[in-house]
Amino acid sequence: MLPGSMDRAIGPAPSCGSRRTGIERVGRHRPVVDVVVPVFNEEEQLAASIRRFRRYLDTRFPLAARITIADNASTDSTWWIAQRLEAELEGVRSIHLDEKGRGRALRAAWSASDAAILAYTDVDLSTDLDALLPLVAPLLSGHSEVAIGSRLAPGSSVTRGLKREVISRCYNTLLRTLLGTRFRDAQCGFKAIRFDVARRLLPLVIDDAWFFDTELLVLAQRAGLRIHEVPVDWVDDPDSRVDIQATALADLRGIWRLMWTRTRVVIPALVRHDAGVPSAASQARRFAAIGVVSTLAYLAIYSLLRTATTAVAANAIALIVTAVGNTAANRRLTFGVRGRESLGRHHLAGLVALGLALSITSASVALLGAVAPASGGVVELAALAAANGVATLARFQVLRWVLVSGRHPRPAPAQLQRTVS
Repeated sequence: MLPGSMDRAIGPAPSCGSRRTGIERVGRHRPVVDVVVPVFNEEEQLAASIRRFRRYLDTRFPLAARITIADNASTDSTWWIAQRLEAELEGVRSIHLDEKGRGRALRAAWSASDAAILAYTDVDLSTDLDALLPLVAPLLSGHSEVAIGSRLAPGSSVTRGLKREVISRCYNTLLRTLLGTRFRDAQCGFKAIRFDVARRLLPLVIDDAWFFDTELLVLAQRAGLRIHEVPVDWVDDPDSRVDIQATALADLRGIWRLMWTRTRVVIPALVRHDAGVPSAASQARRFAAIGVVSTLAYLAIYSLLRTATTAVAANAIALIVTAVGNTAANRRLTFGVRGRESLGRHHLAGLVALGLALSITSASVALLGAVAPASGGVVELAALAAANGVATLARFQVLRWVLVSGRHPRPAPAQLQRTVS
């Protein structure tokens, strides 16, 4: 087997209201992947599904993996069967929660896990298990932080009724329209997330039921994380117990809540991707375009103020007003920086660049006044435009040095070690 590890300290499992956490090792090593199977009153198919899943992991999956059965308040013999499977099969554990909710079950199981990659799948195994390795591989390599199975991505193969197909497409269209989501399928029961990312995101997720998936993905997107989508082969379970009407209403309430808190929830930027940084040539083009807009705005503001104040004062005010917008635009569009991390440092760099620009342009105004005191407004504007061009080059170098060379390194990917079992 190929167990992996991530550089992290794991403290005591948080209390999640479960009777037991049952963290066992897969062999002598912690698992690379912990796949949670949330269940509620699944006594008929639980044993067969878990045995099939465990057999697949043992014979066809190349990484050390554990199955965690998360029973959320079942009223039949599901919990007894889960305990029996844990005792019978190596690499299977079970936890029990006294309250219902798929999100609650996932939160409890993931929070108690010691695996590098946390995943989940539905108990009916509607998603073909051959998609599991493509699901977790981008997380192990460090390419992505979250991965989801998608029934709506090109290359997927889906067998389900027209009603569920329409509902799924309408729901995901609603998410893209109202929340600006970029992922295609929010509710496919086949997802994975890195442990370190889950530790930061889970406390921010409010929902404990079916909207948990959507909220987690929306928060991940807002945090600037990369969400990898895997086309899946998926067959609908005709015996699904999901109450479509109640779930739809709960989803609408969740969407409304996320819309309302869109500008009120501060989500730390966990990762900034090097892939999101434009090339040097692209940076220069974008900076030039933003610089043209900033210069035009600067000249317009200067011209308006010049009739009421001195040239030096008008120049200073115009520069200050346009500098804030210029820094924000270049931070996001030119250098590909997302989130609020190091925001103060970046704007401080913008102020340093502003100081350089102010010195250069003020010196040009003073020099023009000394050399040609009778020059008209057109000459003055031309001199300022030339000086502002020089100041723009200085601003580009300052911002590029701070925003690009000062980036934090990417977290190290999980290490895969070959062992003899």
